Amino acid sequence: MSVDEPLIAAHDLVKRYGDFVAVNGLNLTVPKGEAFGFLGPNGAGKSTTMRMIGCISEPTSGSLRVLGMETAAHGADIRGRLGVVPQEDTLDTEITLMENLVIYARYFGIKYRVARQRARELLEFVQLADRADMMVDDLSGGMKRRLTIARALVNEPDVVMLDEPTTGLDPQARHLVWERLFQLKQRGITIILTTHYMDEAEQLCDRLVIMDGGVIAAEGSPRQLIERHVTRDVVELRFAGRHTDELSALADKLDGIDAQVEALPDRILLYTNDAEAIATQVYDRQVEPTSLLERRATLEDVFLRLTGRSLIE
Repeated sequence: MSVDEPLIAAHDLVKRYGDFVAVNGLNLTVPKGEAFGFLGPNGAGKSTTMRMIGCISEPTSGSLRVLGMETAAHGADIRGRLGVVPQEDTLDTEITLMENLVIYARYFGIKYRVARQRARELLEFVQLADRADMMVDDLSGGMKRRLTIARALVNEPDVVMLDEPTTGLDPQARHLVWERLFQLKQRGITIILTTHYMDEAEQLCDRLVIMDGGVIAAEGSPRQLIERHVTRDVVELRFAGRHTDELSALADKLDGIDAQVEALPDRILLYTNDAEAIATQVYDRQVEPTSLLERRATLEDVFLRLTGRSLIE
């Protein structure tokens, strides 16, 4: 692998399951040391792409190189240099934390003495050193997630792949996981993750793609995506007791206002670069909301505008 070659490079990547196209002509590169995210609704192709990068699913067509190697020809070599945190914890619950890490390290041919030392260091890193001899079954959900991250690091990987790393965790546990992932990024480890949490993507990702229907709908840093696809500010108007048709009628009264208007079932959103001026225009048109909130646009606004607000199962 040359110095200038990206760690991950996909060109016209396609994955089909029968007549269903899960990933359709994906092109992307991820350089060394970047934290890169996949966002998208269910069925967008995120997990399928992750499985191809992780060499557990072969592309139907196109080219995919990871760590300078073609995944189709060098899957085993690539997998040995990856650390994987699956969406569901796959820990052995009937043995201790230390034993989980040591046994996993042995799968990579790491000598027992080295494995023990590395396990101790990793348990310290994820703040579980004082529980090394506990049974995994006795851990909380957040602790199990941290142990899974420690296990993913036992082979000293070049790339750590995380699928929904903080799903189901309480806020304190989520922030501790974020802190540990940020430390990994500072060490130069490349991080690839999928997440449904927009704040998580903004916190962790240097760059990300939003996928929808197997293709990339947008790509860039969180700030770039906000600047390109929504306005600087959002004004939220809420009307207590109003129904959807009534909100649509109120939205019509705002036609021609200096903002992009979006009527939702429970509120009206106004996308603008001057929230204060728009608030004045709202009242000038005799639209009187129960509450008016001025806020900065977020990655969630981008996500919902690009992929829609309908629930996808």
